[in-house]
Formats: sequence, structure tokens, C-alpha cells
Amino acid sequence: MAERWHLTGQVLVACNCDWGCPCNFNALPTKGKCEGGWTWHLDAGTYGDVTLDGLNFSVYVNWPGAIHEGNGEGLILIDERADVRQRAALETLVGGTVGGPWGVLGWTWPKVHGPYPVAYEVTFDGLKTRLRCGDAVEIDGAPIRNPVSGAEVHPGVVLPEGIIVKRADLGATSRFRVSRGIEYDHTGQYMAVGPFEYASK
Repeated sequence: MAERWHLTGQVLVACNCDWGCPCNFNALPTKGKCEGGWTWHLDAGTYGDVTLDGLNFSVYVNWPGAIHEGNGEGLILIDERADVRQRAALETLVGGTVGGPWGVLGWTWPKVHGPYPVAYEVTFDGLKTRLRCGDAVEIDGAPIRNPVSGAEVHPGVVLPEGIIVKRADLGATSRFRVSRGIEYDHTGQYMAVGPFEYASK
């Protein structure tokens, strides 16, 4: 029988789409393909009897088309502070065999780099969230600016059927770079940040 698990925390999303990201609304990606991913910070988490509080993990992918078309090449990162059992639990979760968003999406990145242990520097501060995953990923968040006046704007999104997040603040990146196994730089494009709660069925 599979272990019971429950995770809560915050997730940072960034990709190459224009602000808002059409994927949130069941539309095709802005540029016809998706390059982006997610970092999850666990405020609290358990997998069986393994406690995961305070840990981070990430998936960044280069998909040749829309996510649902698959054939992506993924980079998986795990917090280097995780002990052997914690690392095994996080690898199982992100592997997609026990449900959660990875159970829906995991098949779309058949080629994987990692999982690699990395040092995380992450400060969740709304649209000013900042992330470093070793030397593999850099993200700095910023508000979207009105193209006419230059004023900051602060849209949000509610996604009752959302896989990754049900509610998020939407912004832009002032820095978004991935450079380990897969490489891209989509500074100035879409980002979102919001709370999550996932659990085994």
C-alpha cells in the first residue's frame, strides 16, 4: 500500500509565456512551446512517517510544444539539506507515481536530468520573491508594469481546477535563467506565486 502524504507551502512558477500564461486557461502557450517550471517550498509536509518541513524542490522543463503534447526534457532539483529518507520521499513524489500534480504532469518530461541536490536560497515575498537553486536556476520576481504609464499593476488569478495552484499573484521576472542539462533565459516573462496544498487520495 502506498504511503499517505500531505504537503502545504508556496510555489513559484516561471515560464516563457506572456503575462498570465495561456496554459492557466486551457489555451496553447504564447510561443507555441513551453519552457519553464516550478519550485515548491514546503512549509509543512509528511510522506508516511517522514517529515519534510522546510525543504524545497523544483522541476524545470523544455517542452517542444504544449505541455500536454509531452516529449519534454526536465531538470529535477532537490534541497541538499534533505537526508536520505527525505530525499527518497521527494524523489518518489516528483516521480509521479503517487499522485499530486506530478501524477498528472510527470509523463510529459520523459527525459530527466537529475534529481540533483542543490543549495536553495529562496525568499518568498509576493511578486518580489527571489530564488537561487545552486548554479542551476535563478529567478527574481517583479510586478508587471503598465506599458503606457509604467505604473505597477497587481493582477491575480483564481483557478478552482488548477493542478499546481488554486490562487496566485501574477507578475513578471526580472531574472529567469535555467542552465543545467537544459538551458534557457526568459527574463521579463511570466511568473506567479501562491500557496498550495496537495495530499494523497
